[in-house]
Amino acid sequence: MESLAQLEALCERLYTSQDSAERAHAENTLKCFSVNTDYISQCQFILDNALTPYALMLASSSLLKQVTEHTLALQLRLDIRNYLINYLASRGPKLQPFVVSSLVQLLCRVTKFGWFDNDQFREVVKETTNFLSQATSDHYTIGLKILNQLVLEMNQPIAGLPATQHRRAACSFRDQSLFQIFQISLTSLHQLKNDVASRLQELSLSLALKCLSFDFVGTSIDESSEEFGTVQIPSSWRALLEDPATLQIFFDYYGIGSAPLSKEALECLVRLASVRRLGLADHDNYHEFCRLLGRFRVNYQLSELVNVEGYGDWIRLVAEFTLKSLQSWQWASSSVYYLLGLWSRLVTSVPYLKGDTPSLLDEFVPKITEGFITSRFDSIQNPLDNVELLQDQLDCFPYLCRFQYESSSIYMIRIMEPTLQTYKDRAQCPPNDRNELPIIEAKLAWMVHIIAAILKIKQSCESQELLDAELSARVLQLINVTDTGLHSKRYGELSKQRLDRAILVFFSILKSLMSVIRRCIHQRCCMTDSTNLKCYTESEEVIGPHIEFVSGAGLQGDYMTGKLLLNLDTVKFIIANHTREHFPFLEEYRCSRSRTTFYYIIGWLIFMEDSPVKFKSSMEPLLQVFISLESTPDSLFQGLPWLQAVGERMDLLFDWLYPAHLPLLLRGITHWTDTPEVTTPLLKFMAEFVMNKAQRMTFDSSSPNGILLFREVSKLIVAYGTRILSLPNVADIYAFKYKGIWISLTILSRALAGNYVNFDIALKLALSIPLADILAYRKLTRAYFAFLEVLFSSHITFVLNLDKPTFMHLVGSLESGLKGLDSSISSQCATAVDNLAAFYFNNISVGESPPSPAAINLARNVADCPNILPEILKALFEIILFEDCGNQWSLSRPMLSLILISEQTFPDLKAQILASQPVDQHQRLSQCFDKLMTDVTRSLDSRNRDKFTQNLTVFRHEFRVK
Repeated sequence: MESLAQLEALCERLYTSQDSAERAHAENTLKCFSVNTDYISQCQFILDNALTPYALMLASSSLLKQVTEHTLALQLRLDIRNYLINYLASRGPKLQPFVVSSLVQLLCRVTKFGWFDNDQFREVVKETTNFLSQATSDHYTIGLKILNQLVLEMNQPIAGLPATQHRRAACSFRDQSLFQIFQISLTSLHQLKNDVASRLQELSLSLALKCLSFDFVGTSIDESSEEFGTVQIPSSWRALLEDPATLQIFFDYYGIGSAPLSKEALECLVRLASVRRLGLADHDNYHEFCRLLGRFRVNYQLSELVNVEGYGDWIRLVAEFTLKSLQSWQWASSSVYYLLGLWSRLVTSVPYLKGDTPSLLDEFVPKITEGFITSRFDSIQNPLDNVELLQDQLDCFPYLCRFQYESSSIYMIRIMEPTLQTYKDRAQCPPNDRNELPIIEAKLAWMVHIIAAILKIKQSCESQELLDAELSARVLQLINVTDTGLHSKRYGELSKQRLDRAILVFFSILKSLMSVIRRCIHQRCCMTDSTNLKCYTESEEVIGPHIEFVSGAGLQGDYMTGKLLLNLDTVKFIIANHTREHFPFLEEYRCSRSRTTFYYIIGWLIFMEDSPVKFKSSMEPLLQVFISLESTPDSLFQGLPWLQAVGERMDLLFDWLYPAHLPLLLRGITHWTDTPEVTTPLLKFMAEFVMNKAQRMTFDSSSPNGILLFREVSKLIVAYGTRILSLPNVADIYAFKYKGIWISLTILSRALAGNYVNFDIALKLALSIPLADILAYRKLTRAYFAFLEVLFSSHITFVLNLDKPTFMHLVGSLESGLKGLDSSISSQCATAVDNLAAFYFNNISVGESPPSPAAINLARNVADCPNILPEILKALFEIILFEDCGNQWSLSRPMLSLILISEQTFPDLKAQILASQPVDQHQRLSQCFDKLMTDVTRSLDSRNRDKFTQNLTVFRHEFRVK
């Protein structure tokens, strides 16, 4: 008991001490309980004998980690499950709530992990009802907590449990237990309706909401999406959901309760998509009510709504509610989106409305349109204060304007013109008299954003096009004001920047009009007129959209657009003078992305015409930079990002760089390895440089330039890789190290086909990052698996000659890639696995003797780890059978290869999959498996592969039939 007392004291320090060092010591001392399976019995001893809640919490949390991270024996898991149920029943009412919650989570975790392993695990709902039948409210509380946590546990993926296994368990739980739990929640709500124990009411209501929010169809629910309004509740629930008492109980709880109880009642009503008039004083309730209104048009057609008794009163009250919400924009701005979404869906349905019943939208929509414009115009709130909210509102609003466009456009012009005149007058006043300018600019920014959003919605009606022109004319008048003196005097002020941002959004809508493009290029790009690119040297908020617009006007235009741009004096000036002296924003690292796009534009313009003379002339400013850097001893090399720009004719660029200037790049990467601001753009340039997209490299067939190019690339990558691997990690490891590595892997993947690159450094870079980190960063993930695909496709012999730990790590990571959600990555991994399995089949299964050294290594590695390839085949079958994969063809290719290399693998896998299915389905599913190999021979020729793929399609369809 003395040791238990010491443990209890240590646990108390772990959970309550304010001394971080003391807590760290306690954590390090006690971690053995959560990582060593030998301590599971001691956790039970602590639960039985400890007196402090902190010791009980340690035992519970340690067991949770053991169950989640270790594969425990079935009988041990059953013992833990039964022990927990008895423990909660006997001691639960006396425990601290946080201990009860931890034990409940442990019970539900054990249940989910063992759902298919033994029938006892699926008896949890039945056993939980025993808690609800007890006389004490404490037992009732524990029972409701168990059911709440069980639904939550079964509905959400868990680290350590494969996605396919989670989905199977969730679907089985949905079919066998969820409806019973929902019935329990409703029964509890009715029984507790007049009970003062609000905690029990809250648990019952929370349980009902969790049931209604369950992922019924096996796809994650996005709360920001409108689509979950069409939840596919099973047909067996229909009678209960149509029972008026079911709906009424949630209204009753909204009426008798206060937030958060009333909020959860409203959330349940959102799921049920039915409502009546309510009073809304609480903000959360208001927000949920707006969401509820927004669901109406998702699930019901306008033709259905107009024929409902009381529709006229309802639409009038919704209009009044919307107008009041618009007037209270400070309080309701994040909720108005749902209301605008409802009205936009209603007006877009009018053309399909049949019958004589009036929709009354002609009466209410113009009022709402004017109410929105007025509220935004008078809000004195800059639209860019919340760009996402702005975008949400402007996605819906244009449809309302177009509904009664003439009256809406007249109204906008009527309120915009006097404001525009005031802005012009104030621009001519002395600086001391311009105090109102920020407010006026915020109003005009709103109007420009609104007009741009309206123009984005294309209309074929000629009368509406004339109104589009009228609104556009007002924005062009505004541009004339911004470019007449006021701009150059006030370019540093934030309100003016945001007004220019609105104007750029407007231009992006009109960029298809050639006359507007020409005017835009002159007015928004010209350096000599002191406009955006020169004035806003530190504002990415303006520089970025401006560059993006010019890029869209040029790079996304046709050939004639490019020729037009080349004839502009402004463009000629840019091509000849792309230096920091003329473009100060190039010095700002925060504008590096815009700087890259800026040079992409220059590169595109230069190669609009096949002129080496023009190329050399345009490179003159860059040549001066090179000369300056080459004469600077180990100084800053931050002038290199522009190299990413010129990429259309690599042969011209190679002649310009090699041999005179490429050593400078190597020098930069060598001396500034620890400076991502230098290495990242340099590596990105090389990634672009080595990619022979659209046959950009047109070296003569006898030219050694290709070999020279990749030799220089190899030098660069080796220099970077050897140095970055030796540097310690920092807090932002992605920016410091991982980003450069994924770019390096991209370079290597693009260059490996030529076999000029050092494999050793490539692998060291790839293996230096833990697989968990690789999977955590999207760009790194793509680069890593693209690299593996090239290795296993073009350099399989090199892979097979690696040491066993490295080989196993690479193959294991392919299995992780197959299980990911990105279909392009899983396809790359499938190709790599197919190449590996095909090599085994062709060189070992049916290969001639004596085998090659690579084949001997592969056979030895597979013999040492016999489960590695069968596990990949099992993962492929689970993806095909239990997931909605969009790359079935790609996944089918390695499946045949893996089946053929071992005659016993396929029967064993068939038995495992059948064992996980209901017994009454075994005969049917066994026949599905038998058909899979019909007319498939022991060959990997293309015809046999195609036959297997066809069979697999039929097999998947028949297997998944309920």
